[in-house]
Amino acid sequence: MKANPKSRFSFIRYASVWEDPDILCKALAPTAKQGRILSIASAGDNVLALLTLDPKEIVAVDLSAPQIACLEIRIAAFKELDYWDLCKFLGVQKSENRVEIYRNRLKKHLSVGSEAFWEFNLSVIRDGIIHGGKFERYLRLFGKWVLPLIHSRSTIDELLKEKSQAERMKFYEERWDHARWRLLFKIFFSRFMMGRAGRDPSFFNHVQGTVGERILARSKHALTECPIHQNPFLHYILKGNFSMDNLPGYLRQEHFEAIQSKINRITLVQGPTTAVGGSFDAFNLSDIFEYMSEEEFTVCYDKLLSQANPKARMAYWNMLVPRSCPHSCLDRVSSLNELADSLHKEDQAWFYQKFVIEQCQ
Repeated sequence: MKANPKSRFSFIRYASVWEDPDILCKALAPTAKQGRILSIASAGDNVLALLTLDPKEIVAVDLSAPQIACLEIRIAAFKELDYWDLCKFLGVQKSENRVEIYRNRLKKHLSVGSEAFWEFNLSVIRDGIIHGGKFERYLRLFGKWVLPLIHSRSTIDELLKEKSQAERMKFYEERWDHARWRLLFKIFFSRFMMGRAGRDPSFFNHVQGTVGERILARSKHALTECPIHQNPFLHYILKGNFSMDNLPGYLRQEHFEAIQSKINRITLVQGPTTAVGGSFDAFNLSDIFEYMSEEEFTVCYDKLLSQANPKARMAYWNMLVPRSCPHSCLDRVSSLNELADSLHKEDQAWFYQKFVIEQCQ
């Protein structure tokens, strides 16, 4: 994948990963154990979650040096801190000494480039690194300033309570889904607003149709079809942080020892996915394909496919641009549509239109 010259990679775009690690791990589990995984690094959450599959190695790759720094400091935290201190340092719980912990215990584990980045961004460490990305600031802006114009705090709290599917639908239709909700949601999550405050305008180059309408439809699915009280991503958007009772996979206490014991199996690479050498048994490709033209996508996919071991699996998301195995590669790949559709129904990061799983011949 080539860097879009209009996209900037000098700051943290995603301080957390907004893709469901649970369905990702279910998709890649059959080929990941003691295998080699190629994963988009992003902020590192799902790279760490994939360690629970017991791979031999995970090569985490990203074009962005700040995103590599986000993963590298998480790796350092897993090496040095116990579970509760980890949650405090990252920003799930309050802490007054994050910069001190960084300087005294974590800094020594960082590369020169990541150390320089964090020294220049100590305020992000001080506030908790999971909150320090452009996209997180955008989501917290929605929760702090826009959502109160739509619903009261008591209504939001009631939404997050455990309910049956029928109760969720009734609540959504009778108390949540009114004209002000639909109007402000579509404005805030429009192509214009997301491109300037949340993502990057160039990320929408290959998107067709109305962005806000499509995300609103997926949001209805999340608020009615899926258990809301168990959704960490929804909790963050509505409350401004994750709950200790509702965490992304890599931060759950039951996974801490497994991740910590395998933390040295991660190899970091800054650059395009196509520059990584060797062969792989599993691929976590995030949603990178929708930022490419059809021609770029086909070239990138073919290159990755040439590095796939027999029966290797690829998993990736489509948010707004439809992407799946190019026609020229269909004779080398099987699409696991039934499994992908089933997992997509469970997807707690609900704004993606499709989850794709493909298996190499």
